[in-house]
Amino acid sequence: MKITLNRINDDFLFECTNAQGNSILLDNTTQPGAKGVSPMESVLMAVAGCSGIDVVSILKKQRQEITDFKAEVEGERIPVDDAKPFKSVKVKFLLEGNIDPKKAQKAAQLSFEKYCSVSKTLEPTVEIGYEVWVNGDVVQP
Repeated sequence: MKITLNRINDDFLFECTNAQGNSILLDNTTQPGAKGVSPMESVLMAVAGCSGIDVVSILKKQRQEITDFKAEVEGERIPVDDAKPFKSVKVKFLLEGNIDPKKAQKAAQLSFEKYCSVSKTLEPTVEIGYEVWVNGDVVQP
């Protein structure tokens, strides 16, 4: 796996491109007029995307009918020397459709315990939590 990063203005705007030519913009979001996401926001996006792919894939294999899927991710950061790494990350899945809540909960559990490489990368130093909502109701683990 390889990406390239190119600076595209005189400040902090970078374009990151993968081998297939797909790209995202990263920027210093503390500056006015930022045109991309911050690198730390991109980490939260990566957790949402990785676990989201897992959950949707598992539920599709179980023939669950997903009509809408969203994830909200919050990260708590702590100062460590001059950096502010994540202390914890919490993912909230919001699913709609003809979905068995127990299957949705199990899919999320499998993602975080077994499949999601992004959360597994963070896991040694970051507490990862999640909750699952199906059709407006929270699913109890």
